[in-house]
Amino acid sequence: MGPLEGVNVLEVGGIGPAPYATMILADLGASVIAIRRPGWAEQIWNIPPRFDLLNRGKQIVEADLTDSDQRQAVQQLCNSADILVEGFRPGVMERLGFGPNVCLRDNPRLVYCRITGWGQSGPLSQAAGHDLNYIALSGALGMMGAQGSPPPIPLNLIGDFAGGSLFAVSGILAALHRAARTGAGQVIDSAMVDGVAHMLAIYHGQVQAGMWREQRGVNILDGGAPFYGVYETADGNHVTLAAAEPQFYREFLERTELVAEDLPQQFDRSGWGRLRERFTALFRTRTRSEWCALLEGTNVCFAPVLDLMESTRDPHLSEREVFAEVDGVVQPRAAPRFSETSCSEPNPLPLTHVTLDAALARWTVSS
Repeated sequence: MGPLEGVNVLEVGGIGPAPYATMILADLGASVIAIRRPGWAEQIWNIPPRFDLLNRGKQIVEADLTDSDQRQAVQQLCNSADILVEGFRPGVMERLGFGPNVCLRDNPRLVYCRITGWGQSGPLSQAAGHDLNYIALSGALGMMGAQGSPPPIPLNLIGDFAGGSLFAVSGILAALHRAARTGAGQVIDSAMVDGVAHMLAIYHGQVQAGMWREQRGVNILDGGAPFYGVYETADGNHVTLAAAEPQFYREFLERTELVAEDLPQQFDRSGWGRLRERFTALFRTRTRSEWCALLEGTNVCFAPVLDLMESTRDPHLSEREVFAEVDGVVQPRAAPRFSETSCSEPNPLPLTHVTLDAALARWTVSS
């Protein structure tokens, strides 16, 4: 009974960003039918269906879009959809006969979202790429990492899922609101390079204001500052310290009894090397759990570095019920949370695909 109950979403093609965007919409209550080519699971991840979390809450339909009968059935789904999300390279949907001109002609209220890395236009639009390439070109990757070291690979969260999926969902919901008011749908060009560049807005301003140095590992928020970093503990684990504000930094010094030592001032960059050496030695004197007992829950701005499964057992996340177990598979619940239209329980995962006729019947009955 989420806030998108009654909204029909058709997902066509793509891996990662498009399925994650439609998973979010399914979490929010939308009815999602995902069209996949025959044998898609083995061709991409070969992951058992019960663990393919991006498919939760969806109906999976295997369809050969080169078959005329199946194409006709998919066209009927397009005509019944409120939202279509596709993740192919530019031009693929047109070649398949499901381009936006065709779909919007037959369904003028359709919100047609196209998720790509490079975008629908530009000299790279037809090139292959992945998250790492998109965040590199957008300027994000070059800002990360230690001075004198290559930039690290920050999973595929920034390009695929933030710059891609989350910006796509934002655009979809805005276009859906307009379609509800006017009856007119539209096409959304959701490019990961655009989304990542947008997220860097604050840094574009700071660089041009002379407040951020375009070098890795020399600024406050990129690991350059000793009071904003990751430290190893006595048991080989790690903790994070983010005491950027003076009052939080002062509390850190007091709770660790460093306040009595003759240390450089917090924002004296010439003393950052000395501070880092001291903090490194300090954190290695206790285990991670001992540091948690001393600093967690205070205004020091501290948290332990947990691995993925550890995080599912963390007391804070457990009390907030961030995770749920569905059919023996632990997974995050929907986010954000709503006061009136709850969608906190993860939808079940489809263990088998359904036929096109069954998918059509579901939307026909529901409409």
